[in-house]
Amino acid sequence: MGVCLEREVHKAKSFDEAARWDRAQQLAMTPDERLEAARVLRERAFGADVPDVREAEREG
Repeated sequence: MGVCLEREVHKAKSFDEAARWDRAQQLAMTPDERLEAARVLRERAFGADVPDVREAEREG
C-alpha cells in the first residue's frame, strides 16, 4: 500500500499564517491518510526495518 506524497508549497507572510495553513492541510486529511503519510516519512528517514519504539518499551 504505497502513498504518493505530493509536494505542495505555500509561502506564508507570517508564522501565524503558516500555522493556519498547516492546520488546514492536516484537517483536510483523514486520520488514515495522516497515519500513512507518517509511516512513509518514517520509512524514508529511518528505513523499513527499524523496530517500533512502542514494542521496545513493552519488552523491557
